[in-house]
Amino acid sequence: MKKILITGGAGYVGTVLTNQLLKKGYSIVVYDALFYGCKLQEHPSLKIIQADIRNTEAFETAVTGIDTVIHLACISNDPSFHLNEGLSKSINYDCFEDLVVAAKKQGVKRFINVSSSSVYGVSSELNVTEEHPLLPLTLYNKFKGMCEPLLFKHQSEDFVCVNIRPATICGYSPRMRLDLSVNILTCSAINNGKITVFGGEQLRPNLHINDMCDLYELMIELPSEKIAGETFNVGYQNLSIKDIAEIVKNIVMKEFPENGDVTVETTHSDDKRSYHICSEKIKNKIGFEAKRTIEDAVKDICHAFKKGLLPNSMDDVHYYNVKTLKEKAIC
Repeated sequence: MKKILITGGAGYVGTVLTNQLLKKGYSIVVYDALFYGCKLQEHPSLKIIQADIRNTEAFETAVTGIDTVIHLACISNDPSFHLNEGLSKSINYDCFEDLVVAAKKQGVKRFINVSSSSVYGVSSELNVTEEHPLLPLTLYNKFKGMCEPLLFKHQSEDFVCVNIRPATICGYSPRMRLDLSVNILTCSAINNGKITVFGGEQLRPNLHINDMCDLYELMIELPSEKIAGETFNVGYQNLSIKDIAEIVKNIVMKEFPENGDVTVETTHSDDKRSYHICSEKIKNKIGFEAKRTIEDAVKDICHAFKKGLLPNSMDDVHYYNVKTLKEKAIC
């Protein structure tokens, strides 16, 4: 039985990933500060360690006997980062290489680092490949990019390192986030019958949360020579914000016909991030191709609402990272 440690394993993606890997028979250690609580259920093959990734000593102890580390933990998204830039930098960047060194020292065989496709900033390229210059517009994007070469400093035959640059994730998770583009547009359409689009022309690559987790599972099992020292984009649909809004509108109106029409309003945005990522490398190199659409993600969220899995979705701060961090005075 392979032992996997997931930093941030109680988060939005981490919760889905942890449950998926447990079902596949893996032994999982979740290493998480639990800023956003924990929706994971007890399981004989699951150990949850509530700890800060900046505590290198605690992390080094936690990775003893671990085969693979999947590093998800960070202060996620630009608004959260800006609440306290010093604290965010210490979590997202300053401690990163220490984690890598500790993992290698303790005999971990594989380190999967989660970067972000937002490191590309703004690009007019028709398809942004992994060789495209990193042009981050924010500190969150900047530090994500700066971690990547730090990881590869420690790549060796017995310590396989790989960077993943995911698109914006969408879809349902037990630890739900309603501050991500597809998710928040769906929530607004269901609750308010209205979608507000900020800007609208910006291109956003998207990826269903279950496709994301399928890739991480694949990364655990692939032969080392397939991924060692590699950086991979991973996305599926590259659509403008206004096009995403139209998809959300149409699906919500079909899923909730009793609510009537959904309107779309457009307003100004200072968010200039726009890029169209290319995911051909990951398809050609390891055979991974996403299969779930934005439509699937919206339907999944609609079904979660129907099942009562997202109560108080407009008011409960725990669906929103910035509001949670403020409430807990973390940032």
